[in-house]
Amino acid sequence: MDNTGSGRICTRMKTLFLSTAFAAATLLAQTAGAACYADYKAKQDNPLKLHYGIIELPDVACASRDAAAPEVARRIATDGWALLNVVSLFDVSELEQRKDSAGDFFLRY
Repeated sequence: MDNTGSGRICTRMKTLFLSTAFAAATLLAQTAGAACYADYKAKQDNPLKLHYGIIELPDVACASRDAAAPEVARRIATDGWALLNVVSLFDVSELEQRKDSAGDFFLRY
């Protein structure tokens, strides 16, 4: 039997380690799942219509504007829109300031 208290210290260290590991894993999961948004320009022909929109994207499409373009194009095509370009990618911190510019196309797709 261990009467020196080292067993209690070991148990506390394990608890501290597991708590720290859990907190780190939670933080990493939140960072990895952080929302990614793109603003884009699109058009329809006959008659010509243009719009500027904001769209939320999955993580795999957030690597670059080129990676985002196929996802944006696919989703807006459901209403007959053709993607002209992805203007930029950004996180939630910039979302509210762009809301008015996107109007009806704010997070529509």
